[in-house]
Parts: sequence; structure tokens; C-alpha cells
Amino acid sequence: MTSIHDVAALAKASIKTVSRVVNNAPNVSPDLRRRVQAAIDQLGYRPNQSARRLAGGRSFMIAYLYSNPAPGYISGIQSGAAARCRELGYHLVVEPISAAGEEWFDVLDRLVAALRPDGVLLVPPLSDNEALLARLAELRLPCARIAGSVVAASFNIHTPERAAGRMVADHLIGHGHRRIGIITPPPSHRAALRRVEGFRDGLSAAGLPVDDALFVPGGFDFTSGIAAGEALLALPQPPTAIFATNDDMALGVLTLAHRMGLNVPDDLSVVGFDNTPASLTSWPPLTTVRQPLEEMGRSVIDALANGPLDEPEFLFTLVERGSCGPRPG
Repeated sequence: MTSIHDVAALAKASIKTVSRVVNNAPNVSPDLRRRVQAAIDQLGYRPNQSARRLAGGRSFMIAYLYSNPAPGYISGIQSGAAARCRELGYHLVVEPISAAGEEWFDVLDRLVAALRPDGVLLVPPLSDNEALLARLAELRLPCARIAGSVVAASFNIHTPERAAGRMVADHLIGHGHRRIGIITPPPSHRAALRRVEGFRDGLSAAGLPVDDALFVPGGFDFTSGIAAGEALLALPQPPTAIFATNDDMALGVLTLAHRMGLNVPDDLSVVGFDNTPASLTSWPPLTTVRQPLEEMGRSVIDALANGPLDEPEFLFTLVERGSCGPRPG
């Protein structure tokens, strides 16, 4: 079995220097760090995690807590976070918890007692759960959040959700649509609610009326997309386009349209949000807003493993596919 002594000999470095590189410690020159890392890669060296914990008081585990019914979003963040953890010698522990009630309190305390994670990654709506954030602060457990809206001391990735909602409105209006329905997020997803604000901005800028009947709440899951779509398409003047504020709900609308014999996009245009893998395999493929989910997951792991960074803002892009077209008629 390869040892730290083998790595030190190949890299022509001290054992102490190899240990610093393995533990991502400072005070190692870039050239020496690259040389040691090359030796680690060449020899396939894997440090003993128990020894690392005893030596540095760290577990090299990061807990990913989520309470979100959208599997595409969760798995996108997880993919990037897990990949970055592997690169840095960490393990990602994934724990679904309820945002309601006190279940999260028990889960968190058991997790901390059993694993002593070095940090916690939170995604909406947990990233805005003030009681949870306060508990993490009490435990002195570093936290990194994605799309948090409440003010907290923890690292937070900013996302221009409002601008993204405006972008969708502008796109649909540019295709001639004047009655556009929107399926809104659950109230607990505060960052996603800004997508709705941006959508309203777009309607107002185009001089279109804001009809409350065209704003139907959803639950960020497939079934709620079907239910909200039914409510919109049952209106006396149904919309010619629907913006669902996540892909799972948009896929529900596509399924409903097929059931009703509507052609997408000839009879109805549909736009989603998140660019999840399912948006590529739906029929027609879904026009959606791309969030760089994997990059976001990597960024929060960097913040937890290597210390505070400048809080980045990740930009959205509109991915145009086959579910959006001109207004019928």
C-alpha cells in the first residue's frame, strides 16, 4: 500500500509538506503543491481518513441538507458538490429533511453527533430557514447556502432570479403572446418568488395588464404542474403560453397538453426553469432557463473546504427548444 513516505520521496518533499497538500493547508508554494499532487496522482495515494481526523480535528465530511420536491435541481447541485468533494478529499453526506415542524432539528443534531461534519450545504427552501440557520450558528458549524434571501453570516451564492423571470416574459412577449399564465413557486422558496417579480416587470414594461387569474400557485412537483395547468386552461380566456417556474411543473403542463389534444407549441407554448435532464427528453424538448447547478454545487464546497470566498453571482441563460413558438392565430 502506498504511504505518505512514498509520496514524499517521489515529490522530493518533506512528509510535513505532503501532509499540508493533502489537507489543503496554506504556506505551500504553487510549484511544490503541483509536484506533490502529481506524485499523489501517480501513486494513487489515498490518505487514511481516521488519521486525518485525529491529526487535524476535521472529519472531511460535508452534509448536504435539502427539502425540495424537484429531483432535477437537487441532483444537479449534488453532482457538482460530490465531484468537488472527491477532488478535495472530502465525502458528501446527503440528508433529505422536512422544512416543516421540528424534524430538521433532530436530524441535524443526530448528524452532528454521529459524523461531526466540517460544514453544511443548504439549498432552497432550507437556505432561508432562520431557525435552522440559528441552530447551525449555535453549533458553530460552517454553512454555505445557495440562493438564500434572509440575511445571515454564512456564505451565500447570489442568483439573479428576478432578471431571469423578466427574460422569460420578454421572450414570450417577443413571440407575440399577450395572455401568459404563470405557475408560481411555493411561498417558502423566497428566491424563486423573485422569478415571479421579474415576470411581472416584463408584463408591465410591455404595457400588458397583470391579470391575477393567470397567476396560479404550484408545488414545484410534476403533479402540481398538471393541476395548475388545468386551472389555467379552464379559464374563459385561457393563456396561449405558460411559464412554469421550475421544470418539473412545466413537464406536468406538457403532459396535460398531450392529454387535452393540444399541440405544443402550435396551440400552447411552455417554458420551464432549471434545465434539468428531463427537459431534454420531453416531447417536445422544453424551452427552459439554465441555472449552472453543477458549478454552483462546486462553488459552495470550495467555500466550505477552503474558507470564505467572494460571493459569486451565477448568471442564467435561456435554452430555446421546441416547446415555445409564436402565438397561435
